[in-house]
Amino acid sequence: MYIPAHFAETRPDELARIIREHPLGMLVTQGEDGPDADHIPFEFDPGAGPHGVLTAHVARANPVWQNGAGAEVLVVFRGAEGYISPNWYPSKHEAHRQVPTWNYEVVHAHGRLTVCDDERFVRGLVGRLTRRHEAAEPRPWKMSDSEPAFVDGLLKQIVGIEIAVTSLVGKRKLSQNKDARDRTGAAEGAAGRGNPALADRMRPQNG
Repeated sequence: MYIPAHFAETRPDELARIIREHPLGMLVTQGEDGPDADHIPFEFDPGAGPHGVLTAHVARANPVWQNGAGAEVLVVFRGAEGYISPNWYPSKHEAHRQVPTWNYEVVHAHGRLTVCDDERFVRGLVGRLTRRHEAAEPRPWKMSDSEPAFVDGLLKQIVGIEIAVTSLVGKRKLSQNKDARDRTGAAEGAAGRGNPALADRMRPQNG
């Protein structure tokens, strides 16, 4: 990934935030037929190991857990993103020296994939993912809402995977190369276009 110095993100807390807020990762593996990608919601524990550990589950029918076992893999997490019009920069209307661009946040997690074909591991992972993503619901769904035999049957159809992260590479392209008024103007433009998440990340006070 090409990263100009002013867009590089190395702060561990920011890298963890992007993964936490945008947990649907793109798992990239290399197989006999070339590169492949699976889109999987991950759980990230930044305190496990030197760079954290990613855990997830995949369908037992998905060959990624067999073909990728023990392999070096890449997981891409994309955060806030969106189009930026040059019309949103105040300086454009004075010198007409701005062009369209696309702003975004992204984290590349590199590591080695391990298979965890263990019912206890998978049950615990599914329980944690459920509690996290159901937390905002008025009446959060929980595994015990379904009959145990039904849940047991579904758990047998999935396999756990774990990725010990060896490096996290982050990029936040949020108009940091613009002056404060242009960056603020672009943030307001993104908000007006219905993209408040990107606007919030672009505001100068949010780094």
